[in-house]
Amino acid sequence: MNWVRGEVIGKGSFSSVYLATPRRDSAETPSLMAVKSVSVSQSSLLQKEKDILTQFEDCPEILRCFGDDFTVEDGKEVYNILLEFASRGNLHQLLKKSDMGLPLSDVRYHTRSILRGLSMIHEKGFVHCDIKLQNILVCGSTEVKIADFGLAKKRNCDFDDGVSGLRGTPLYMSPESVSSNVYETGADIWALGCVVSELVTGKPAWRCRSDTDISGLLYRIGFGEELPVIPDELCDDGKDFLIRCFTRDPMTRWTAEMLLNHPFVTLVDSDASPRSAFDFPEWRSPSLHSRSLTCSEEEWDCSTSESTVERIRQLDTGKLQSWSFTSTWIDVRDA
Repeated sequence: MNWVRGEVIGKGSFSSVYLATPRRDSAETPSLMAVKSVSVSQSSLLQKEKDILTQFEDCPEILRCFGDDFTVEDGKEVYNILLEFASRGNLHQLLKKSDMGLPLSDVRYHTRSILRGLSMIHEKGFVHCDIKLQNILVCGSTEVKIADFGLAKKRNCDFDDGVSGLRGTPLYMSPESVSSNVYETGADIWALGCVVSELVTGKPAWRCRSDTDISGLLYRIGFGEELPVIPDELCDDGKDFLIRCFTRDPMTRWTAEMLLNHPFVTLVDSDASPRSAFDFPEWRSPSLHSRSLTCSEEEWDCSTSESTVERIRQLDTGKLQSWSFTSTWIDVRDA
């Protein structure tokens, strides 16, 4: 496909996202697209992302990929994937425009759409591994779509991209991912719970000060009994939905398919009881709420080759002084 590169609309650690327009009108491609680009020498994750996205062309809740190509720019070879353009940015940007959280009706609607996408991802044998507000894009007036499959993996398989250790965004990471380096479908469900809590309150589900050390947060997630915040203002079926997401044992955490039938997303009355088909053990915890600390809007990503065992040992002994971390995206311009 022949296309013209436009202005930068997003920038990450390794890749950049630009507006793009096709040189010729085609019924198969829109008049405006997004192109994600990276140097060929660093393109393995982006090429993997393209291969995964092509398996979800018929899923309306997953960002569409129109293909890939190679270009030469400023004497360097560049790998590009052409993507559906999210005209309204992502859920993080949408939430920042609100003084508080989103209306409950919107939260229910978006949650159901994300669940549909996750159900398809898991059905096809993948785990996304980085569900968060920034990776849920808003297309058109109300549609939301899951994007950024750079950290995705096959279910029940080790990562094969050469990156070891903890990965993803700690504010959304599940206990088993932190404590045991396990990233299976349940990790996506835990992250979804964090997304829902944040959409309701406008604050991260883990209350953290801006100067909180990342090692301390990870220790709370992976080894404590504390849970992310379940908002007091949330309706009863919404609280029950989050309880099913925030079960620390991934074997009893509900699946995307089960949650799609939960009253919170089927839009039944808030006082309706869960259907009897959900015959899982009841979740128990000393408290539904984590400690309320000063909220921070900082997001942390960690991807490292350091041994997870060594990292956790350092956490336990308090020897880890600092980690380097950056946000996956630097917002250059609101879509």
